[in-house]
Amino acid sequence: MQSPAAYYQQRIQELQEHLKKVQQQLIGVSVARLLSFLGVLIAGYYWIKSDTALLGGLALLMLVVFIFFVKNAFRLNEEKALTSKLLFVNHNEAGILLQQQSKFPDGREAAAQAGYAADLDIFGPNSLFHLLNRTTTTHGAAALQSALQTPELDPLVIRNNQAAIKQLSGQTETRQLLTAHGLLHGEKEGNLHEVQRWLQMPTLLYQLKWVRAIRFIMPAISVAGVIAFLITDIYQWLLPGIIISWIITGNFAKRILHQHNLLSKKQSILDQYGSILQLFSEIEAGDSNVLIKEKDTAQEANKAIKQLSKLSGLFDQRLNLLVNFFLNSFFLYDIQCMYALDKWKMVNKEKFDHWVHGVGTIETLNSLSSFTFNNPDFSWPEVQTEKMIISATALAHPLIPANERVANDFTIGEQEQLMLVTGSNMSGKTTFLRTIGVNLLLAQCGAPVCAGKFVFMPMNILSSIRVSDSLQEHTSYFMAELKQLQQIIKFLQSANNPSLILIDEILRGTNSEDKTHGSEQFIRKLLQYRCLTLFATHDLALSVLEDELPGKLSNYCFESIIRDGELIFDYTLQRGVAKNKNASFLMKKMEII
Repeated sequence: MQSPAAYYQQRIQELQEHLKKVQQQLIGVSVARLLSFLGVLIAGYYWIKSDTALLGGLALLMLVVFIFFVKNAFRLNEEKALTSKLLFVNHNEAGILLQQQSKFPDGREAAAQAGYAADLDIFGPNSLFHLLNRTTTTHGAAALQSALQTPELDPLVIRNNQAAIKQLSGQTETRQLLTAHGLLHGEKEGNLHEVQRWLQMPTLLYQLKWVRAIRFIMPAISVAGVIAFLITDIYQWLLPGIIISWIITGNFAKRILHQHNLLSKKQSILDQYGSILQLFSEIEAGDSNVLIKEKDTAQEANKAIKQLSKLSGLFDQRLNLLVNFFLNSFFLYDIQCMYALDKWKMVNKEKFDHWVHGVGTIETLNSLSSFTFNNPDFSWPEVQTEKMIISATALAHPLIPANERVANDFTIGEQEQLMLVTGSNMSGKTTFLRTIGVNLLLAQCGAPVCAGKFVFMPMNILSSIRVSDSLQEHTSYFMAELKQLQQIIKFLQSANNPSLILIDEILRGTNSEDKTHGSEQFIRKLLQYRCLTLFATHDLALSVLEDELPGKLSNYCFESIIRDGELIFDYTLQRGVAKNKNASFLMKKMEII
């Protein structure tokens, strides 16, 4: 089976060759277009000069040829743009496999959030979101952020998402087209929000019966006036239709301007959403309930959003003053556009939010499927509903390069409810806590995890790993930490589902005796609730709790090795309590003591 790296290199080579071919065709079409245009001018000149029917036919033929080459140039330019985006996608994927940063947004706007998202590096540069993200729309980015901020707790939903991601991950070319088409149009923040505000406005024109009639009557009057003018050469025949048309248009001018401001230049973003929906409506859904449902939605939404895109583009023609004046004078152009938009709104208003959120779901599934394709050695988690447990073999952190990962076997919930993890700084305690949290989060998204095997019960994730003070809130580091611990307890008191608690070295802002006592009481408090806890600490005095709380608390450690005057970490989880005094050793080696 071809590796992901080999696949991307093959695709890059194929796309580069195709791009070169398209560019050569564009040069040929450009030359042919120029020659055919010159042919139109020359044949037209001699036709006018000689008034020969043969030359007139030749001029017309050259015009048809010119239009043909113009249309071909448009098609080739679109093909060139799409191929360039596909090249970007494949170069980016190949770079990610070589540990280069993804060129997609890293979600840093969500990085300031408290809770496990900050502790587990879910958002920001080199984060989990950055690794996963293949979204091109604001709804796609928001949906992926939401999936990572709010872990799914329903086992059935998780299994359904797994099936969808498995099915979609194998359709690599279709997935890449989804991303490339999304990138083709781009999106500015807030564009669709303006469309959604337009949808909330009442449909006045569509409900006025006289407007329905006047849409046909006024153009008929204008056409009759034009015919009369051509026959009599008296321009006054045109005036009644023009004057009445502008009176009617002026009556709705304020409303027309307001609605156009909301819909102006929205054709591109609507095309972006429409193209994603169209491509997804052609995927192979297999027996995945999620994909079947989203595919059905995409098929329904695709046509309607394309229609809205076309209407939005037609409405934008009013920005051309000459077109605006002519079409409104004879055909009530603004009224016609407004009426068609109102009609579209009446039919589709209630479905629109569902459709655009469907694009968010599609892009989230696409992102997780790309991650799945890139990591064929990752395993599919097994959802456990009978017992509160997390169990894994060869568990490692997905953000650490494969050649640097140290995998550990790990189980909690079988023999203990709380694991007390000791070890010196740099020994791997904090990374291990993050490894468990990140893999559990991936599992609850329906994605594969960085492990040989992973069994879990869906859980809330709560943590206190990275704490910072706040000058704005006049909060010290110590008080900020206490508030974080308070939030964990309050959540546990109201939680209906089990939780995973990740605690790293609490109460650093007080004396050692107070710290030990406070930590012990907090541990005893946690054991009262339906949760599994990993509690990392330097405080070896807490290890005596294993004897006091058998079957509830066990001691584990990350030990260091001093060999040939060097301090070595193996980052391997062991049973028991850390013993080596690394600080004293390093201080002696650095001649501090």
